[in-house]
Amino acid sequence: MTHSPDMFANFYGDRALTALREHADVEVNETGMVLADPAALVRAAGDAHILVADRSTPIGAAVFSAMPGLVAACRVAVDISTIDVAAASQAGVLVTRATPGFVTAVCELALGLLVDLARGVSSAVMAYRRGVSPALLRGRQLAGATLGIVGYGAIGRRLAELGVMLGMKVIISDPHQTIDREGVRQVAFAALLGEADYVVCLALSTVDTAGLFNAAAFGAMRQGACFINLSRGELVDEHALVAALDRGQLGGAAMDVGRAPDQRPSPFLAARPDVIATPHIGGLTLEAAEHQAFDTVRQVAALAAGRLPDGAVNAEAATRWRSGLLNG
Repeated sequence: MTHSPDMFANFYGDRALTALREHADVEVNETGMVLADPAALVRAAGDAHILVADRSTPIGAAVFSAMPGLVAACRVAVDISTIDVAAASQAGVLVTRATPGFVTAVCELALGLLVDLARGVSSAVMAYRRGVSPALLRGRQLAGATLGIVGYGAIGRRLAELGVMLGMKVIISDPHQTIDREGVRQVAFAALLGEADYVVCLALSTVDTAGLFNAAAFGAMRQGACFINLSRGELVDEHALVAALDRGQLGGAAMDVGRAPDQRPSPFLAARPDVIATPHIGGLTLEAAEHQAFDTVRQVAALAAGRLPDGAVNAEAATRWRSGLLNG
């Protein structure tokens, strides 16, 4: 297991570790650090057959070539962008990912950010903590406001349901989906920007969506609208966001992701009084973390029993597993 102590405590935990040990001899990362260097990872992993890897540990060609007995790299996350899948396939190493058990957790955080932007909760709390009486500012009611969701995956669908339940007008932009759902209206991206009081970025991070929210996009948003990013930092031109906030185009922004390490919000944005920032904690609840940890338990159990596990992303290339290395 590659997890540093903090990553282990937050994203795996003793229950999942106990279950994992029922299926394999488990060695944990005892360096106390994130294993960002391939050589450090190889030293720590030794002759392991399976890596159970946290989202912060990069695994590439150097690791696969230095560990000829490695059969599988099981990521305890949906995001496998830090695993070189092409190199894994070339080396015959199976890569697996977890299923998205964080949908409810991320949507609950989204609701908190919406309320905070609408009612100035964080600003009032910070004023009181400074010993200052907060100004009485009239807030905005979410019921009746327009919620624009960019990206209609599992999180987008659930957030849309919650928006409807709150009495919000919900509009969706996703060119890859055809949406026919009561209380939800599908619109083009440009139309969503012009209509929404709150724009929530939940689009997938791809080559095509990099910088999706740029100067033109922020300029097209309604005066005083608020922007929330719960997807990935690379979807946002952060300097364009700063400019839109500075000129009053936007009424505020909130983010759980950004371009800082581990997808955390960039400090220069997070420090602004018109920004609410959280350190990439959208899926950081006990329930969400255990869901994904136990996915890897089931994957290791399957491999130990001679079966290809659910969550495999390159099953056809798993030649090391097929060669019987786990039984060697």
